[in-house]
Amino acid sequence: MPANTYKFIYDDYGNTQAIEVKARGMATQINNYLNKGSAFSSRERRELKLEGLLPPGIRTLPQQLKNSMSVFEHKTSALEKFIYVRSLFDRNVTLAHALISSDIKRLMGIIYTPTVGLACQHYSSMFRRANGLHFYPGNIDQAEEILSRYGHRNIRVAVVTDNQGILGIGDQGAGGIAICLGKLMLYTQGGGIAPWHCLPISLDVGTDNQELIVDENYLGWRHERLKGDQYIDFVQRFAKAFKNVYPTAICQWEDFSKQNAFAIRDSYLHDLISFNDDIQGTGAINLAAIITAMKIKREPLSSQNFLIYGAGAGGIGIAEQLHTALMAAGLQDQAARNKIFTLDSHGLITSDRTLEPYKEKFAKDPEMLEWYSSAKDGKLLNVIKRAAIGVLVGTSGQSGVFNQEIVQALMANNNRPVIMPLSNPTSKAEAVPEDIYQWSAGQALTATGSPFPALKGSSGDIRVGQCNNVFVFPGLGLGTIASGAREVRPSFFTAAAQAVADMVEGQDLRRGILTPAVDDLRKVSLTVAKAVGRAAIKEGISAPCAYSHFQHHDDPNRLDTLIEKMRWQPQYLPLPPSV
Repeated sequence: MPANTYKFIYDDYGNTQAIEVKARGMATQINNYLNKGSAFSSRERRELKLEGLLPPGIRTLPQQLKNSMSVFEHKTSALEKFIYVRSLFDRNVTLAHALISSDIKRLMGIIYTPTVGLACQHYSSMFRRANGLHFYPGNIDQAEEILSRYGHRNIRVAVVTDNQGILGIGDQGAGGIAICLGKLMLYTQGGGIAPWHCLPISLDVGTDNQELIVDENYLGWRHERLKGDQYIDFVQRFAKAFKNVYPTAICQWEDFSKQNAFAIRDSYLHDLISFNDDIQGTGAINLAAIITAMKIKREPLSSQNFLIYGAGAGGIGIAEQLHTALMAAGLQDQAARNKIFTLDSHGLITSDRTLEPYKEKFAKDPEMLEWYSSAKDGKLLNVIKRAAIGVLVGTSGQSGVFNQEIVQALMANNNRPVIMPLSNPTSKAEAVPEDIYQWSAGQALTATGSPFPALKGSSGDIRVGQCNNVFVFPGLGLGTIASGAREVRPSFFTAAAQAVADMVEGQDLRRGILTPAVDDLRKVSLTVAKAVGRAAIKEGISAPCAYSHFQHHDDPNRLDTLIEKMRWQPQYLPLPPSV
């Protein structure tokens, strides 16, 4: 529906209170922000000229939700369920989000990992309706004009991908935008950022996936990926246009290749309100799990030695966040680095190797390690033993590499080691939590990247904590928006990690669980948002919120009120007709 046919009406907190409708009849039904389906009231049917276009019966939102869940349950495959939810979203945003929030733990696995990986692979063949924006060399010169068309939606956050590093399945070309769609649905679910304020964006710079190039159904730009100066120029054009059109909106970079992920994040740290969730969100949620483990062990973070097995964007992101947290705990820069060991496919990352730039920060000087004389000394087991590792993090994608010998070596260093096999999907996890539990006699503390069944403990089932970025980015986005911060600082992620860790308490702590339950996503996101907002105030970069008349003026209590009040919930809004 054209922008001039409806208008959002906001309260003092920047939350949508109503949508003024200029359109009438079927034009109202085909807009997924306005459409209520069978829930249009009698008055709305009269005023919006819907009489005769709907059966006479009127359902409430709960009745619609019950019916939609029944349809959802009858879908036999995860991909069919994904298609149904996305189709519902395209028809009726409010009902779709009500469905997701009714069982967020289960539905998150449909709208995001792991099912969204299949959606990326089948994007072109199951294409139904355009969502978001696709920039490619043929239209990048028009980027400002294209972005401006969405100005009426008051865009507050965009998730932007170049489609190259998707969920362990690599280059998916134009299909990568499905990741952006899923992530933005979680911004809404957790952070309460209304769906019309969210914008998914694909930077289609081509694909090196030959299966896509030869697929007659492929909808993306049929060209090998731009590289070098051409690639940089393309991203620069987009970033300039985005800043000009949406100077106060968050730009989240998503699923870029390892080197591009770091280079782009660092290039726009101060030019855009931007961050890379694969790097920084991953770092924050895993720091949260480690902080929780330290509470359980009653040991300071600075007393541990850490090993990151897998030096991609996520692995180095975790190392960066640990380094920031160790310095916040009182260690000097080099002392903090000395506690973090990183391994890639060639073994321990050392400064005498030729390295990608993003790996250099945590490379060890071989001459400073008395136990290291050659590459063979840099193997996983030897590093664990010689460096007295107490926290082992897996981001390698190598199934089963954390075997019984590895677990026992960790137990020899620390009677309660922290072992985190994070690789997705479950088939690529470095270890199965049940095995870690058995090999350590229940003493190891573990959290995973993928969901795993509960462990069978002597006093009942023990939930396996999941290091899911969803505990971080929705709240981080909301806190950044509400605080008016004009950049995303490393301290925001430290604050988010501490906030997530603080949400694990009581019986969960006593049972060794390291992260909150997914069911508590909305509550966790609220806590994270407040912590991030306060971090912005502490850093001195908080400013009046661009979307609200209720200003906090750097008062944390007023900021908390703003954060609570500006969150959208999936409830039908009034639709007053314009005159």
